[in-house]
Amino acid sequence: MASTLMTPGVYLEEKNAFPSSAVAVETAVPAFIGYTSMAERNGKSLVGKPTRITSFAEYIECFGEGFKSKFKIEDSSVGDEQSFMLDRAPKKVAFKDGHIAYMFNSIRLFYANGGGPCYIMSVGLYGGADSLEIKAGDFEVLDILEKEFEPTLVVVPDAIALGAECYGIYQKVLAHCAKMQSRFAILDVVKQDPTDETAEVITNFREAIGINFLNYGAAYYPWLNTSIVQNDEIDFENVDGDLSTLLPEADAKNIYAKYNVDSAKFEAGSPDLLTAKKHLHQGLKAVSPTYSNILSEIRTKLNQLPPSGAMAGIYTQVDNSRGVWKAPANVSVNMVNAPAVNISSEGQQSLNVDVMAGKSINVIRSFPGIGCLVWGGRTLDGNSQDWRYINVRRTLIMIEQSIKLAARAYVFEPNDANTWITVKSMIENFLINLWKQGALAGAAPEIAFDVQIGLGSTMTPTDILDGKMLITVKVALVRPAEFIVITFQQQMQQS
Repeated sequence: MASTLMTPGVYLEEKNAFPSSAVAVETAVPAFIGYTSMAERNGKSLVGKPTRITSFAEYIECFGEGFKSKFKIEDSSVGDEQSFMLDRAPKKVAFKDGHIAYMFNSIRLFYANGGGPCYIMSVGLYGGADSLEIKAGDFEVLDILEKEFEPTLVVVPDAIALGAECYGIYQKVLAHCAKMQSRFAILDVVKQDPTDETAEVITNFREAIGINFLNYGAAYYPWLNTSIVQNDEIDFENVDGDLSTLLPEADAKNIYAKYNVDSAKFEAGSPDLLTAKKHLHQGLKAVSPTYSNILSEIRTKLNQLPPSGAMAGIYTQVDNSRGVWKAPANVSVNMVNAPAVNISSEGQQSLNVDVMAGKSINVIRSFPGIGCLVWGGRTLDGNSQDWRYINVRRTLIMIEQSIKLAARAYVFEPNDANTWITVKSMIENFLINLWKQGALAGAAPEIAFDVQIGLGSTMTPTDILDGKMLITVKVALVRPAEFIVITFQQQMQQS
């Protein structure tokens, strides 16, 4: 209305009849931290800059291809599950030092399992390098990630290459998520050697992960035997050393002599060199079964990936299809042939329930006739009645952040009854919508949640004088049916 009414006439005044609305924030936007081949967009470096992408094609455009890992051929024993016969002697393939990288294939696994928008934080480049040196200090970038509001999950796939040293990084990731109060960490368990016993691996993880901020993260085990890396991605360049001396077939040696790709007559990157490499690879596959066996073993090794990338995709898929309040469990894992370790129902008991410290480990299991399923939905704080389940922790994060953003509109508004009624109505409308979608438990809205605000209820006169508007929100979150018990009993014939 006009400030002064001095001229005769008709004046209009509009008043808002409805409170502001609270909108649910995104819940599945992971931030991947690791090494990339390149990091550039529009001529500007993206190293150390959280960059939002929406597809795997966009990742390739900004961050390039995966690392060309090399493998060494080592002596093995006949009883080793990873051994294969080479010239009548048991051998096995192993990563060459400085040639382990999981970031690229974890992104592929993420999108294969329903991934969507995500953030990429490149901590270093390996493009054109002969080796990749992964250092724990490179992952000290979480303070930069604090400036980004949107990410809600944190995944650090390359850190697992550090072995047990990665657990120190995981502790910092959990502390980061607790500080932000808007993020959840997906962690892997180190399995340094295929012969390591599951009990020893889990014990090492539980002892090294600490006891702080456990409700802001979940761990998954075991690693996955995937089919992400295809046959045409592996060739003789993945073998460390002179492969011509390893292949026993005479025809293979002739092929090597004919297409000598190491000759100085080729310029680096020339079409003639690329053609010679192609002919050499195809020729060796045609005449040397040993060569094909070595490539198959290398592909198997490259396809053994930590599960965090796949789980980030599953979180996204479940959130989009069912909602964040649905536990990301009892869901099949795409592009996975089998878990690296077959864990039985009895073997999972000590992983799912930790009577000592409650550090639950979620297991990915293979079921006959069904496939590979995520068979656990607990946080690392598995003994807590409040934060035992992943969906409970993440649902409350979503509610907290959504109401927090909506309440910003009332900062510096009059701290009186009119504002209190408006804020209460806004929160209640938001929670009613969540209740209708199945996020809150209760036959009626008044059973599913309770919102309190006002003088004598949540505030004292002193609080008002101090400029405090205190709101109490109670919600009954839905919890998963983790244990279903069906009781059968015979009864006597009635007629």
